[in-house]
Order: sequence, then C-alpha cells, then structure tokens
Amino acid sequence: MKPKYKIFDTHAHYDDEAFDEDREEVLKQIQEAGVIGVLNCACSRKSLTTTNDLTLKYDFIYGALGIHPSDAYDYNEEVKDEIIEKVKANNKILAIGEIGLDYYWDENPDRETQKKVFREQMELAKELNLPVVIHDRDAHKDTLDIMKEYPSVKGIVHCFSGSVEFAKECVKLGYYIGITGVVTFKNAKKIIEVVDAIPLDRLLVETDCPYMAPVPNRGKRNKSDYIEYIIEQVAEIKKIDPISTNMELNDNFKRLISEGK
Repeated sequence: MKPKYKIFDTHAHYDDEAFDEDREEVLKQIQEAGVIGVLNCACSRKSLTTTNDLTLKYDFIYGALGIHPSDAYDYNEEVKDEIIEKVKANNKILAIGEIGLDYYWDENPDRETQKKVFREQMELAKELNLPVVIHDRDAHKDTLDIMKEYPSVKGIVHCFSGSVEFAKECVKLGYYIGITGVVTFKNAKKIIEVVDAIPLDRLLVETDCPYMAPVPNRGKRNKSDYIEYIIEQVAEIKKIDPISTNMELNDNFKRLISEGK
C-alpha cells in the first residue's frame, strides 16, 4: 500500500544508542512507510562522526553538525576545525546544530560557558553560510538575545517550548518553529496556541527521535514515520487538509536550506 504522506523529519538522532540493535531495520521500515528524508542532528563530539557517517551510508539522511549546550565544555578550536572539515567534504551536511542553551539541568555547563559556545557556533554558521538548529530549554530570553546578535543567520528553533510571543519574535528574525509530538499530548495547550498563531509557512515537523513519540505512541521509542500524527494534528489546528499541510511543511524545509545558498 502506498504511504499516505511524504515525510521529512527535520530533527532526529538515529546515531543514538537506542537504535544500536536494529538501526538498519528501522531505517528501512521508515522509508517504506513514506519517510523521504531525515535531518540527523549531532549533539556531542562523538556524534559529529556518527552523524556524518549516517549521511554517507544512507541516501535519504542529511546532517547537522554542532555541540549541544549540555556538552558545551567539549567545544574548542579542534572541534570547530573538525566541523568545518566535514562540512567542506560532505555536501549533505546542511546545518550547524544542535546548538543553543539548556538551563533545565543543574549539572549542565554553567550559563556563561553555554552562551559563549552558542555564540561561537552561531559565528561558525555565519562563516559557513549555513542555517542553525537551535536547542532552547528554559532559556528563552538569552536564546533570543543571542539570535538577535546574528541577524544574517537563520534556522530552526527545534522542539519549540516557548510562548506565542516568543515564537513571533523568532519568526521575525527569519526562523522556523520546530513542532514535535508534544503537540499531540493532552496537556499541550501552549504549543497548540503557537501552531494556531504562527503561519504554516514558518512551521516544521520533527521527531527528536528516539524521544517524545506522539500520541498514540507516547512512551515508545520514537521514529520518523510517527510524524504522520504531528502532521494531522497541525492540519486539524489549522483547519486545512493534511496532505496539503504535509507538502507545505516539506517545502518550508527546502526553502530554509536554499535560503543560505
């Protein structure tokens, strides 16, 4: 049976150990289920290599390379050079990410270190003329302030968790809003308001797999074909046809990537 949707997952972690036992089978299955593309996002020093390797092995997987704020202490000149080298050698690396700020965990690097590393990677994205994939957890104001320092850099605010006002500020700066399976949760009032308020042409859909599977698979290991439930929820909020929603969301990602070229 032909899949209902053509799904592009704009944020995944298929190099995560959660897929170590059956990665090949999962990637085959999601393609058969209608997944036409995946942006696999690095977060650690190790995942710069594992993400890059996935893009070289699988035609439909693309990459973003960067250091997550939880690993900010690992970012240095050597890591920067490694990212540059991989970007120049591999035209399937489409973005710098995931980068940003995470104030949720007490054990994370201190805020000043996170901000310094975030700025350095925003500068790198500017130099390489690539969009960014931004991680923002409990750090909306500082994230926005740093985004404003780099007006020529565009990208995605991934796994968006802020208010409608914050989303509008991000869109004003030329960013797209990443919508995860959270939009399908019963207590998802805030993100539903964001989807309702922000034009469809500034939204993207993502899994952040293996995390945050949408209803009806909440609690399971997430994977890209589950995006169908996110598409349908966005379509319902917007009161438009799910197939048209799917096509426009895919076009949004293509536009983001082409804007920097």
